[in-house]
Amino acid sequence: MNPLSCPLPFVDTETVLLGHGGGGKLSADLLRNIILPSFGNFILDRMDDQATLDIAGARLAFTTDSFVVKPIFFRGGDIGMLAVNGTVNDLAVGGAMPLYLSVAFIMEEGFPVESLQCIVRSMQKAAGLAGVQIVTGDTKVVEKGSCDGIFINTTGIGLVNTSMKLSANQARPGDVVLLSGPIGDHGIAILAEREGLSFETEIVSDTAPLHSLVADMLATGATLRVMRDPTRGGVASSCNEIAQTSGVGIQLNEGSIPVREEVRGACELLGLDPLYIANEGKLLAICAPEDAEGILAAMQGNELGTSARMIGKVTQENAGLVTIRTGLGAVRIVDLLANDPLPRIC
Repeated sequence: MNPLSCPLPFVDTETVLLGHGGGGKLSADLLRNIILPSFGNFILDRMDDQATLDIAGARLAFTTDSFVVKPIFFRGGDIGMLAVNGTVNDLAVGGAMPLYLSVAFIMEEGFPVESLQCIVRSMQKAAGLAGVQIVTGDTKVVEKGSCDGIFINTTGIGLVNTSMKLSANQARPGDVVLLSGPIGDHGIAILAEREGLSFETEIVSDTAPLHSLVADMLATGATLRVMRDPTRGGVASSCNEIAQTSGVGIQLNEGSIPVREEVRGACELLGLDPLYIANEGKLLAICAPEDAEGILAAMQGNELGTSARMIGKVTQENAGLVTIRTGLGAVRIVDLLANDPLPRIC
């Protein structure tokens, strides 16, 4: 038995809970017990943010996501911008050049047309900034009270270099963990909007397309093993997924993880851990140690990575676990949460 292991709370339900969509332990249980036994294949089993498909000599990245954020308009963005950026980012962290998106709107009867127009214009602007085209889609309307305003599904296709081998199962002992910037901005911005909270300094969502940052990192020619955008479940959940899929340990350094003071203060006030708070414009990267400095410099040279840091390392010890060395020098486990601390944030 691993000396650092600890029992997770046992959760057995006959109904779907909000936590099943939160990116933590309940989400993992849903995938492991219901989804993967039925649909599992060598592509899906990699559990990446996108499927990488070899078709007629080309390598394509294919991803889909649904957005149910509440509220739909928030500081720094809205559900439309989030839908475009989120799908672009899932393609980008697979090493793909994003090309095309689909969009499907599920709207509640009585939803204001003016709000829909604002969302569509926001999506148009976000797609232009990301260099993608929205080429197909669908609309559905359901009875009033059936979908809480509007839900959006986006699917994306991108082109991947045929030599690319990014995947969550590629992390190796000795590798370095990089983070592109401060964490927790998006989740706290959503919570503040939802609950009417105010802070001395306004906290805004970090939603942004990461394709240019990824392009700069890939242009170094360095060995990148894994990239993830730590959305639901935050940095903690993404690191756990990588550690478990690669069969390695990941040790983070608390003092190296950037968190804005206003976000840190909000988390302390609300009893939240920034490591578990969602981000929508940040990425995690794991790379070979000899390439870390070069990739970090490339990240810091991009406007979306000016605060990039090395935040940890991959270890042979404690396989499947994420640990963190605190400011006091102690080491604690960073586990998957059973429930989502902030549901409906993306």
